[in-house]
Formats: sequence, structure tokens, C-alpha cells
Amino acid sequence: ETILVDLGMPQARFLIEIQLSDHYYKNGKDELKFHFAANKGGQFGELKKVASGGELSRIMLAIKKVMSESSQLPTIIFDEIDTGVSGEVSNKMASIMHQMSKNMQVITITHLPQIAAKGNQHYKVYKQELANTTVTNLKELTNDERIVEIAEMLSGKEISDSAMSHARELLN
Repeated sequence: ETILVDLGMPQARFLIEIQLSDHYYKNGKDELKFHFAANKGGQFGELKKVASGGELSRIMLAIKKVMSESSQLPTIIFDEIDTGVSGEVSNKMASIMHQMSKNMQVITITHLPQIAAKGNQHYKVYKQELANTTVTNLKELTNDERIVEIAEMLSGKEISDSAMSHARELLN
């Protein structure tokens, strides 16, 4: 069966090799090996050895998307699944996560403004030093705070007018 998920790797190929083991595991006798070829004409290699961080992120999202369509999960959490990607790929990943959110709750921890802008709610996680300890805080952002946070994700602590404009554009 062929399932297409567009993640900006049009020539990539993914292969799962299934072999029967001589002994039983807790889930059966099958041994799975994941193989990947990123480019046209490229040779398959073991996924964990040949895929870059960004490729692994995209493959993982594609697998999670396909799995979510056949399961009844109420919630899925992505913790920096966008590692190693940027630009148009992050836009595609954001669209896939947004599409998934129509059937389940999607919680995404990200540093990418394109992905943060797709959410219905936006929370900022930050640390604060109090006396001799560090406390982690979570704050739901208002629309105005969200614009500033996304602008900061785009340009750093010194927020430019163009970053503010781009943040507003991403949110619309």
C-alpha cells in the first residue's frame, strides 16, 4: 500500500523490512528494519544511519499522521518534532499538524514560528529563578502577546518592525 504525505521530500523512499525471528519477543516474532533513501537514484540504507535530523523529523511526523488516521487517539503530543527543519518544510509540517487537529487534540512544543502560529491557543513556557531554585512556568498568551512572542521567535530579543509585521501575517 502506498500512502503519500507531502513533507518536501519528493524523491524520498521508505521501506520496512519484516523478518521472522527465531525467538519470541513480547509482541511476537517479527523483526522490523526501517530503510530510507532520500534522493532519486540513492541507495537504501538503515534509517537511523542515513537520515539527517530534519529527515527523521519529517518521517516521524508522516508516520504519526498516518497512524492517527487509523486510531482513535484523543490527544497527540509532539515535543520538537520539527527539529532540523525550517522554511517551507516547517510550513508543510504546520499544515499537517493543523489538519490532524481536526480529529484530535494536538499539543506541539516548538521553537518555529510557522508552527506556533497554526495553533488555536499559544502557551509560553519559561523558567524563573526564585531563591535557590528554578521554577518552570506556563502562561497562555493573549493575541497581542502571541504576536510579540512569534516576532521574538523570528528575530530574537530585539524585535524589529518587520518581525512584528511578519508575526501578524503568520497569524492571519
